[in-house]
Amino acid sequence: MAQNIPQLPDYNAVRAAAARIASYVHRTPVFTSCTLDRLTGATVFFKCENFQKVGAFKARGACNTVFSLSETEAARGVITHSSGNHGAALAWAAGLRGIPATVVMPENAPPVKRAAVAGYGARIVTSGSHPLDRERMLAALLEETGAVFVHPSNDPRVIAGQGTAALELLDQAQDLDIVMTPVGGGGLLSGTALAVAGQMPHRSHTRVIGVEPETVDDAARSFRDGRIYPPTGAHTLADGLRTCLGDVTFPLIRKHVHDIITVTEQGLADALRLIWERMKLVIEPSSAVPVAALFEHPDLFRGQRVGIVLSGGNVSVERGEQTTQVSR
Repeated sequence: MAQNIPQLPDYNAVRAAAARIASYVHRTPVFTSCTLDRLTGATVFFKCENFQKVGAFKARGACNTVFSLSETEAARGVITHSSGNHGAALAWAAGLRGIPATVVMPENAPPVKRAAVAGYGARIVTSGSHPLDRERMLAALLEETGAVFVHPSNDPRVIAGQGTAALELLDQAQDLDIVMTPVGGGGLLSGTALAVAGQMPHRSHTRVIGVEPETVDDAARSFRDGRIYPPTGAHTLADGLRTCLGDVTFPLIRKHVHDIITVTEQGLADALRLIWERMKLVIEPSSAVPVAALFEHPDLFRGQRVGIVLSGGNVSVERGEQTTQVSR
């Protein structure tokens, strides 16, 4: 029996996505900070996807996917599993096209993200907290509804859409030595890697690095060992990164990404508080993961021009207060 090998997106798909979604998403700003540069010894450019539609980069991939659907597919509606940002993004994009959306959310999803998904008009179905619980619930709902499944990361259309953030960053901040993103399922990292690779040979020196919390280090181990490890299910402040790579994201990451590194929970909390207090930017814990890497792996970044995608800003005031307590 022939093996069903998924079709991988390429740089042209990222460029096509940029054109498709341009009228729906923001071209988010790039911020700098003299204080962060001084503290890290690097020149850092922050791509502020916390200012994106729905408050996260996920709007890009969801929008590209929804507007890539045929009329027949769109009429069936869309469905996904998500801890929040992708679910909100898919609900938002589906609303733009006037089609129904269903989102399977874990019982421990942050209230602010659950409220956002509901606010965009999606039907929410609650599952257990482990990523595999979501997938089992999703399988039952797919059979019930016949909707089009849009994976949060392991979908070529989603990956291409996420890569558009890096396309903008490369245009806004010239001659970057490193582009860094958080990594959970790998949609943002693989899309970013495609965008950077597609700019070769003009950016042949630019390295792409993924970062994840050490408690959920499956991507780093997968990258190192050449096989996909399942999610650890462990606790992390960066709840959006508690998932694993897939058969679309993994080969792209192995081909185009330079390295995947990890950071501690304390380093993550410290970085989050630093961005809030010094740059006055409201970001969520997942966004702070690559910022923490600047401090925990200083030899990699000192003297370099570093672009960081701040992936989102959906955090509640209550959760923010609890998070900053970790660093005190």
